[in-house]
Amino acid sequence: MTTTRVRAPRIDWLLMVAVLVLVTVGTLLVWSATSARDDLTGGDPTAYLRKQVVNVAIGLVLMAMVVAADHRWVRMLAPVVYLVAVVGLVLVLTMGTVVNGSRSWLMVGGMSIQPSEIAKLAVVIGMALVLAERAAGQWRARVGIVDVVLMLVVAGVPAVLIMLQPDLGTMLVLSATVFGVLAVSGAPRRWLLLIAGGTVTAAVAAVSAGLLKEYQVDRFLAFTDPTLDPRGAGYNVEQARIAVGNGGIFGQGLFDGSQTRSGFVPEQHTDFIFTVAGEELGLLGAGLLIAMLGVVLWRALLIASRSDDVFGRVAAAGIACWFGFQAFQNIGMCLGIMPVTGVPLPFVSYGGSSMFAGMLAVGLLQSIHLRTSTPAPTRYVMPARPVRLVGSR
Repeated sequence: MTTTRVRAPRIDWLLMVAVLVLVTVGTLLVWSATSARDDLTGGDPTAYLRKQVVNVAIGLVLMAMVVAADHRWVRMLAPVVYLVAVVGLVLVLTMGTVVNGSRSWLMVGGMSIQPSEIAKLAVVIGMALVLAERAAGQWRARVGIVDVVLMLVVAGVPAVLIMLQPDLGTMLVLSATVFGVLAVSGAPRRWLLLIAGGTVTAAVAAVSAGLLKEYQVDRFLAFTDPTLDPRGAGYNVEQARIAVGNGGIFGQGLFDGSQTRSGFVPEQHTDFIFTVAGEELGLLGAGLLIAMLGVVLWRALLIASRSDDVFGRVAAAGIACWFGFQAFQNIGMCLGIMPVTGVPLPFVSYGGSSMFAGMLAVGLLQSIHLRTSTPAPTRYVMPARPVRLVGSR
């Protein structure tokens, strides 16, 4: 006589713990960065804390929905996610709200939504789906020209719409993600070199044609030499460096950062949230954030390497490229080693759109992990040991 028992899904707990640490510390940092800013909170020091808790809660629900769904549904819904992202980007150009010089936001029911954040996930799963359909489920060491062109078309539509906003930060992250996905998929090196060269040429042409705003060009000039305009384009970088430097090894203490409490660093609860960690939690606290982000990247790459299908491998690797470059760009601009662009720190910065996209991506990683670690049709079911009956031999 044999019996079966239901067991819990074998999710990647290291990935889950790292994400929970990031969102918890990030929520505290957002609270600290806004609690003394009456111009942001309207006199309510917990206003942004409550908003970020809601963002995290919604994000966790979205993640759980993706994990619970069968992987075939996740793959089938990939075109829907892509279509929603493209429609959102089109609506932004026609009826979006301008924030910090970029038309990147949609106001829906009193909430601000940034479709370009969802577009990052849409491009990753769109490219993965194209390659999976072309490969018919069989992994190939190299992909052909048709495969590369189709993947570039999938990435190119959102990229053009994002450049028209213009959102340079998201465009940089998207470009790095696309390059990483193509490299992982086995695209020929000559194509990778052509794409890299084409990206540089397009950037130069965009500057020459005046497609970038004046403040965006000034930010790059300030990156090369912050002393050119210390009270203008170079102000953010200088104040960010001062804030991080104030923290030392152990930090000034949560809610006690001098630069943070005085509001000297612009957009500190969003793009420059890492400066709050550096000033108030010091090298140890900021190092913890970097370590947790490293764990997320490690687990994403490990899930990609263990995946036994093309879609899962490419999607997981693409998510790792997305998170990795965006984290590097955000932390780098806070330290002055990267130009200032408006990209959030994954799972840490304030914002619903970024949190939702990131949690959906983590849910997809967990879904790929479950599919790899527990093959159908016995998923979540494990045979129990045989039960010996009394008197049997």
